Amino acid sequence: MAARTGAEYIKGLQAQDHEVWLRGERVKDVTTHPGLANGVRAIASLYDQQHDPKLRDEMTYVSLTSGERLGLSFIIPRTQDELQRRGAMMLRWARTTCGMMGRSPDFMNVTFAAWAAASSYFGRGRPQFAENIKRYYEYLSENDLTLTHSLINLQRSRTLTGVFNLQEGTALQVVRETDAGIVVHGARILATLGPLADEIAVYSPRVARHTETHSPFALNFAIPCSTPGLRFLCRESFDLGRSHFEHPLGSRFEEMDCVVFFDNVLVPWERVFLLGDVDLLNGTATTTNSMTHTAHQGAAKNIAKCEFVLGLALLMTEDPGQRAAAALRGAPWRVDALHRADEGLHARRRGRRAARRVGRHVSGRAAGREHAQSLHDRLSRGWWRSCSSSAPAASCSRRAEADFSGPLASHIEQYLATDTATARDRVKLFRLAWDVAGSAFGSRQVLYERFFASDPLTRARALSAIYPKDETMERVREFLADE
Repeated sequence: MAARTGAEYIKGLQAQDHEVWLRGERVKDVTTHPGLANGVRAIASLYDQQHDPKLRDEMTYVSLTSGERLGLSFIIPRTQDELQRRGAMMLRWARTTCGMMGRSPDFMNVTFAAWAAASSYFGRGRPQFAENIKRYYEYLSENDLTLTHSLINLQRSRTLTGVFNLQEGTALQVVRETDAGIVVHGARILATLGPLADEIAVYSPRVARHTETHSPFALNFAIPCSTPGLRFLCRESFDLGRSHFEHPLGSRFEEMDCVVFFDNVLVPWERVFLLGDVDLLNGTATTTNSMTHTAHQGAAKNIAKCEFVLGLALLMTEDPGQRAAAALRGAPWRVDALHRADEGLHARRRGRRAARRVGRHVSGRAAGREHAQSLHDRLSRGWWRSCSSSAPAASCSRRAEADFSGPLASHIEQYLATDTATARDRVKLFRLAWDVAGSAFGSRQVLYERFFASDPLTRARALSAIYPKDETMERVREFLADE
């Protein structure tokens, strides 16, 4: 098979017997459910770009194995050109969703591409795991599947040091091994895109029980979302069934987050990539460089989102009633800095071993992620706080679109219009601003960015750990020694 179309993606979801629960009811068809269907359409639009004649070379590549055209996010970049092409492809997808769908399919695609390139790492656990990861990557790329993933175990308590307690019956663990595979039981969060995915990948950044070398909680596998015993519990949908006018983002880009329950789920041996080895699991992200490849995808999303929110903020400042320009001081060059950091990464990846050397600049990626998070928060909240009272007044009419055809339409046109914008265009702009910074959809985006790569304290510790401090301190020592 080859790169899918949007229609093929939707057909694949309809063929699965997902067990998805939303507001106490089981969803019969995620492609038609009012709280999920628009998110399905958004993902389908990404797949359709792969078959646009004008975009084919930008969105796909020819597999050396099958000769088929595959989605470019599956490529294992070994040259500067391949890395740049993949970055451009991911940025196009991110701009299509205004950067509001952080877990579009390319996120997991680049993860498994990195793991396949480092398959021997998984073979350290058991030799067959190396073959498993390579075969699964080929299956994933050739069928162009959409993956969700769940990283975090639920827990009932923490130790005094703040470390999670992994408890039997709550955290996901292996309960037994059989000839057919492993049986797992427990729960995981946060499966973003869960109802919209074909399969789910389950792994962990780290295992909390650091004193153990072997743990039933150390896992890495992937299975279809329709696997018996697998259940997805959705949060409330932020697609409220309103028009694009009234909820321009929520009505388009609801990617959904889920708790995933595993009720004695059988994982076939060929779908297991790591089992029990705590040190191997803890080292996966850095040794295989998958964390940097996913950060590449995250950088594309960050650029697209910050560009979009900056553009919106700049439009808001053109409104006669706003005084938000001060809140945007320096914002354009900060967005430009994100672009330059991304371009600089590409420039440093030269030669056939680019895919492996990508990890050498992980600290730059981590710093860029922190910069993007703070910039998004500043753009989406700062200018809103600086706006005058006309902003919420224009945006808070919950039936704004209906009002334009109602008995007060002439009043709206007269009093909400300005010399440069009609009342409808002005309210439409403020509606978008509200969806970015004031609605449930917008609030979820803020939380998503803050905790995109774990909590801020953990990220700060990780960034400190990988920064080349010794080299920096040595320069000071050399200066002091020069008398």
